[in-house]
Parts: sequence; structure tokens; C-alpha cells
Amino acid sequence: MPRSAKPTATSPLALESRTAPTPIRLAAEAMGSGGDRTALKKLNAAIGELKTLAIQPLLQSAVNALRKQDHERGAEWALKALEQDERSGFAWYMLAIAREMAGDFKGSITCYEAALALLPDHAELANNLGRLAYRLGQLTVAEQLFRHFLARFPDHPEGANNLACALRSQGRFDEAIEVLKGALTKDPAHPIVWNTLGTVMSEQGDPVNALVFFEEALRQDAGFAKARYNRGNMRMAMGEIAASLVDCETALRQTTLESERQMMRLSRSTILINLGRIGEGWDDYEARLHPQFADSTQFITDRPSWRPGEALAGKSLLVIGEQGLGDEILFANLLPDVIESLGPEGRLTLAVERRLIPLFQRSFPTAEVGSHTTFSHEGRAMRTVPFMAGRLDSVDLSVPMGSLLRQFRRSVADFPQRERFLIADPDRVAHWREVLATAPAGMKVGLLWKSAIASAGRHRFFSPFEQWAPILRTPGVCFVNLQYGDCSEEIEHARRELGVEIWTPPGIDLKQDLDDLAALTCALDLTLGFANATSNIAAACGAPCWLISTPGAWPRVGTDRYPWYPQMRVFLPPGFRQWEAVMDEVAEALARFQGS
Repeated sequence: MPRSAKPTATSPLALESRTAPTPIRLAAEAMGSGGDRTALKKLNAAIGELKTLAIQPLLQSAVNALRKQDHERGAEWALKALEQDERSGFAWYMLAIAREMAGDFKGSITCYEAALALLPDHAELANNLGRLAYRLGQLTVAEQLFRHFLARFPDHPEGANNLACALRSQGRFDEAIEVLKGALTKDPAHPIVWNTLGTVMSEQGDPVNALVFFEEALRQDAGFAKARYNRGNMRMAMGEIAASLVDCETALRQTTLESERQMMRLSRSTILINLGRIGEGWDDYEARLHPQFADSTQFITDRPSWRPGEALAGKSLLVIGEQGLGDEILFANLLPDVIESLGPEGRLTLAVERRLIPLFQRSFPTAEVGSHTTFSHEGRAMRTVPFMAGRLDSVDLSVPMGSLLRQFRRSVADFPQRERFLIADPDRVAHWREVLATAPAGMKVGLLWKSAIASAGRHRFFSPFEQWAPILRTPGVCFVNLQYGDCSEEIEHARRELGVEIWTPPGIDLKQDLDDLAALTCALDLTLGFANATSNIAAACGAPCWLISTPGAWPRVGTDRYPWYPQMRVFLPPGFRQWEAVMDEVAEALARFQGS
């Protein structure tokens, strides 16, 4: 099969990835597809050389169907060819493409393996196998396949690009950069490699340099949709929201693959919300559930799905929590409205993260609350509600919690001025007030300073601990550690460099005991820090809470506050990662608060 000398910007063989600057989205990789125009053009050329084969017309029909993005007809023609010749490598190849386009990644990888066994010299197949192994999370397998491919084709930029992606996703950033630099040294005219270099910079928390590399990719190929999409994400992270929307919508017009379109719609949802176009944003947010979105979670309930506008009065509704722990708490802001819509004859069942069950059951006593369970099946995340086993037929409608936002939170005016929507255990609040009385003297301020998610890209939304110094030096304050995970290094730094003791509350697992954590935050004078599950719990329970936000943070929904939590005070740096000014502002505000 002929192979083009240089890859195009839309090559299916490359692991072009997007960056994910906002926590609302899953960190999906846009890895391309075996069925884009470039791959099908190559395949069509190869099929054209097989004039003597009886199955050639069937193979040609399969290619034509796949060119029209009709994976069902493409699979049908490929299967007809296999019925006549089960050892046709090209038929297996086209069936693999069709299954990949349908989102059946496990089935697709099996077909690619069969094609590779029959077409051992077909280089793209080895790359495709690595690409799908990558998509299925088999990073070491993908790395081995890409290294094998590069050993045969050492100057192939797509192989270098894909290997770099596999290394980047394992956190081996320096190795990834060296691979990409090697490819660019041989030939710098490869926009896909510049794009991937940008994603590595982004994952390292360096959006400024990431933006430079995305710009270079676009300078070389203005039609490179993923590079434009990635540039838009970086612009959003830096607070350039309007410009990020232009990039995202341009990228949407430039791409035809449904998987890429849904990924970009999901990004656009965040941008629209940031611009205050909240209802439109939640409409686009449904892209997270689209079967063609590579990182979609499938909710397995076998019950009719609720749709916006559908009456809820008197119904039995199953609401399933989703996204991260903080999002489950944030989205619960709308549950009182849902209960009101169900009315006295309706019934609410909530499936939430296991650690949230006591807090949610107390807060919504008329609901039945249990835990959801998530597992992987054929490369897809599946979420079920095992506590409802054998009783699902009693449910009229089911819905992922985030989908309710389309009806109940379409504008800022839809957010109620509600003091709280979660209720901490009053006995435990009293307990923690007694315990806090034994802590060092001063106003009790709970402190949150980092993310427990091990991603450099995530960490760019949190300041280095050293920059907390102006706040930690505030006199008359006893800082209480609310940060779960290993905090010994930061606590020792505060003690050694600043002479400040950060007091760790005894007898509580800050990661697991979320119900008790809610009570602890309500016993404090203030909770202060960055956005994570703990700050969401404190604010949802109505506790005093100050949040250090970032440019492009979608929960502000285009405002300078958090409408989800009316009592929350928001501090915003003047620009991306410009922490010094905002830390000084918080320190001054804390000194005034302490003296009031």
C-alpha cells in the first residue's frame, strides 16, 4: 500500500491530544481514527490495485461507506468480503475501522490484530494497534508497539509523535520531549509534532510555552483542527474566554469525525458557561454522554431517560452522581429544586459516591440514597446502581445528575440564595468545637492548598506552597490542616521557614470521613483555599468559605463569584498564575476578618 512521504495534520496515526484546563471535563485524548480522509485515501489506492480479486467491489463499497462516515454500512460490506475470503487482510482492516468509528475499541483492536497478521508489512496497522492500546489505557503495550514501529521506520514523525504521547501519559515528560525534539531536528515541518509538544508543556503546567507550540502547528497548517482546539483550551485557561470560543468553533467546523466533534462540543460547553451563556453550555455538556465521545461514561439503568421539559410531578426519579467528587457536591445544589418538582407524591433515589451517603441521606431525608459503582468494559466506563438491583422497575425515569442542569440552572438568576443544601451532623459539629478549643489559640481557619490529583496539568491551578507565606504570617490565627494526603513537607516548611504551626485535627481521616469532615468545616471560623472536594463540602454546608479561584474557572458561570454557594467569597488573581497579588489580598482580608 502506498504511504505518503509526510503525515498530514489530520493523520489518523497520530495521538493528537487535547488539553483539559477545566475540571468539569474528562481528560480525554483525541487520538485520531483509522477512518479519516487520509487513511481512507491510502486504503482506496491499495484496493484499486486489487483489480483481479473477486471481492474487490465489496472492499470498494466498504471504503465508500466509511468515507461517508457510515460505519454500519462499511462493516456490512467488510463482512460480506470476509464471507468470501476470511483471510482478506484489507477486509479485516476495514472492519477494524468501522468498529473503531462505532466506538467499539476492543472489537476494533481484535480486527486490527487480524489484519496485521495477514498484512505484516502494512506499517499503519502496527501504529493503529498502538493507538488503540493507548486509548484503552494500555500505556506500556502502546509504548512497545510504537517503539517497534519506530525501529522499522526510524524517520517516521507519526511514530515519534505517538511514542511521545505514550511517554507523556506515563508522566515521563523529559523522555517525551526528547523524542519530539529528535523528530523536529530531522524535519521541523510537522505540525502534529509541534502540537504534541504543546500538550506536553500543558501537562507540565506551562500554558505559555504550550501556546507557542500550538501557534507554530497552526502556522504550518491553518486547517489543523486539534491544534486550534488545543490553543483555545490554553486561551481559556489564561482567561481569554472569547478568543477560546472562536478557536473552538473554528475547530468544530474543520473536523468531521464524530468523536472529535463531541470532544470539542464538551470543551465549548465550558467556554459558553464561562461567558455566562449557561443554558447553551449545559446543552453542549451532553456531549460527555455521546457514545462516540471516547471517554464517555455509560449509565446502565435500563430505565427511560429524563429529558428537559419532561414533567416530574408524582414520578419516581433515579439521579446518578457523576464526574469528580467535587462535582457531585456542586451539582447537588439543584436537588432541592428537583424534590420540589417531584412533589409529595414523587420519589427521589440518589446514587452518589460511597463516602457521601451519610451526608446526602441526612440532607435529603425523603430520598433513598445509595452508592454507584463504576467499572470498565471494553474500554468504556460503565456506571451502575447495585443497591437498586431487582428494584429498578419501580423507577419511572433516570438521569445523570449533570443533565438536570439543563432545566434547573440555565441562567445566573436560576441559582437560589439558599444558605445551604447539605446538612452536617449537629452532634459532630458540637464535638469538633470542643476539640478545636484544645488547639492553639486564635481564630480557627481551615487550610486547603493543593490538589491530590497527580497531574502537573491539574497543579497549574494551585499556587506553590511557598507563596502562602503572607497568609500564614497573619497574627491571631490558628491554621487547621484540611488537606488530605501527605502534607508533611508543607507543614514542615511552614514550621521551619515561617515559624507557623499548621494544626492537624486528631481522629479523622480527611479523605474518607467526609461526613465528619463536613462537621469539622462547620465548626471552624473559616475554610480557606483552592477548589477541591473539601471546599465544596464546606460551602455546600453553609460554612464560611473563601476560595482562591483562577482565570477560566467555569463554576463562576461568567461572574466574579460562585452562585452555587451564596456565602462563598471569591479571590481572583489578576492573571494566570499571578499568585503574589492575590495572596497579598487574601492576607489583608484575613487580618481584617480576624480583627473584626
